[in-house]
Amino acid sequence: MNYFATKIAAERYSKGRPDFHSNSIKHIREYLHIQNKCETALDIACGTGLSTKALLELATNVYGTDSSQEMLDLALNKKEIHYSIANAVAQPFLDTYFNLITVCSGVHWFPIDAFLIEAHRLLKSKCCLVLYDNFFIAEMDNKPEFKNWYNQAYLKKFPAPPRNDHYSWTPENLIKKKFKSLGEELFTNPVYFKKKELLLYFTTQSNSVFAIKQNKISYSEIEDWLDKELSVFFNGTETKQLINFGNWIKYLQKIN
Repeated sequence: MNYFATKIAAERYSKGRPDFHSNSIKHIREYLHIQNKCETALDIACGTGLSTKALLELATNVYGTDSSQEMLDLALNKKEIHYSIANAVAQPFLDTYFNLITVCSGVHWFPIDAFLIEAHRLLKSKCCLVLYDNFFIAEMDNKPEFKNWYNQAYLKKFPAPPRNDHYSWTPENLIKKKFKSLGEELFTNPVYFKKKELLLYFTTQSNSVFAIKQNKISYSEIEDWLDKELSVFFNGTETKQLINFGNWIKYLQKIN
C-alpha cells in the first residue's frame, strides 16, 4: 500500500517534511570520496523531490522516480531534474545507465530482493546504491519527557503500519544480489520546529495516514489532538524547539 499516493497526503508531505538532505549528501560525498560530480544519479521513491534536489550537489544529470503521481506533481526543481512515475522494481531506464542510485526513507516499503536486482541492472560497474533514512527518535532538546510522550501516547494512538524492517543485510545475502557492503553510518540531524510545524510533520507520517485509511480518524481530528498534546512542549506558537532525528546510511557497491 502506498500511504502517500493521495493528493492531500502529497500536499502535506511537501509542506511538512524537513529538509535535512544536504547533511546526508555531505556524508555520502565524504564516505565515497566523491570529489567531482558524476554523470548520472537516480533517486528512487523521490516523493516531492527534497532528496532528489540534494543530488544536484553530486551529479550533473539527476533523475527522480516515484510511484505516486500526486507526489511528482509537487516535485522540486523540475527544470533541473528529470522526473518520471515508476515502481521501484521496474525503472524506465537502460541497463548500466547510472553512476549512483539513492533511496531516502523508502526502501522499507519495497520488495527488497526484487529491488536489489533492479538496482544492479541500472548501475554501472562498481558503482554504488546508497540507502538512507531520516527517522524520528523523539529527542527534543532540554525536554526528555517528549520521548516518553511520543512512545506512550503518540505511538499507542498511531502505531506504525507494517513495513519491511527486518531484511537481512548480511554480506552472504547481499552477494546473492551481486552487491557488497562498503559500510554504514549512523548520526543525527537537528531540526527546529514551531508547534504548528511539528504538528504538520506528524500528519505526514505513515502512522497518521494509516489510521485515516482505516477510517479510524480524520486529519482535523488528528490536528486537534496534536494541538492539545504538543502545547506542553512549546512556550507559545512562535517558539522553536530543537528535535534530533536519527539518520542511517548503507553503502552498497555493485559486484560484476
